[in-house]
Amino acid sequence: MEENLQKACDKYMDYILEQLKALLAIDSPTGYTGQVSEYLTAEYTRLGYAPTRTKKGGVLVDLGGSGNAVMVMAHADTLGAMVAEVKDGGRLRLTPLGGLNANNVETENCTVRTLDGRCYEGTIQLMDASLHVNGKYQETDRSFDTIELLLDAPAASKEEVLALGITNGSYVCIDPRTRITESGYIKSRFLDDKLSTAILLGYARYVKEEGVKLSRKVYQHITVFEEVGHGACGSVPEEVEEVLSVDMGCVGNGLECTERQVSICVKDSHGPYHYETLQALVQAARDGGIDFATDVYPHYGSDADAALDAGAYARHGLIGPGVYASHGYERSHRDGVGNTFALLKAYLG
Repeated sequence: MEENLQKACDKYMDYILEQLKALLAIDSPTGYTGQVSEYLTAEYTRLGYAPTRTKKGGVLVDLGGSGNAVMVMAHADTLGAMVAEVKDGGRLRLTPLGGLNANNVETENCTVRTLDGRCYEGTIQLMDASLHVNGKYQETDRSFDTIELLLDAPAASKEEVLALGITNGSYVCIDPRTRITESGYIKSRFLDDKLSTAILLGYARYVKEEGVKLSRKVYQHITVFEEVGHGACGSVPEEVEEVLSVDMGCVGNGLECTERQVSICVKDSHGPYHYETLQALVQAARDGGIDFATDVYPHYGSDADAALDAGAYARHGLIGPGVYASHGYERSHRDGVGNTFALLKAYLG
């Protein structure tokens, strides 16, 4: 990586990782994002900006600059679940929020947040989860028809659960289990997309502290409904000519990207990204000596897609740090964070 880019990455890395841990500690399954938006609004204000809350609950920030406006987006909503039924025995049937997979949440601790603001802890388990009792444990397919939530509360009947204020529509927030290793690996649920949200905060701090004169008008938009497909469907300023999603870069079979790189997505399930935007991103990465990969994501949709679907008249692109085990217990690396930060710095000027 070019020396000045490396210095900027190193300078802001600790801040980015601190913000990542703070964001991951705030429950924000899609639809229940008020607290994380409040936190982001306060942090942008502390950095010296004037953020505004959108009608949908996202956070929109003007970083300055003029001409050829670009809106850079990350999302703070995550996967989660919602209570779909309080069973007679006091167990809870769940319905997923976003692309949550039942195979990935069995045995996870969680918090149930009621519609009147109360909180209770619990665990998601397979029905009849004791191996010493259930002879068909190994054969059972994991789905939202075969797992359930057990409350850590003295409630063994539907009536007792309802008395706690838990009803259909109560939110279920899964523990992130965040850990950053000495070797630089970042492991947690919901790196999609709180890792890139933290990177955008780092970039905003860099612009303010270094007095950067941006070569173009730059907005940041932290959306809160990406996981259900309409995060950036509104609140795109009219002057915006380009929308750039900063989300997770996919790592998996058939892809080039690793957790230590920044991924530039050339095509996802919606189709190709804008050719001139891709050219410019790749050239910026090459000029800066940034470690990157270009990849096709077969099962993916971004906020940039959502913005164009809703009628945004703009070019679009998608980048992000490499993340393995997407929508599960995810893993990235400090180097992937640094390369993504460096690409933003190189691309936005």
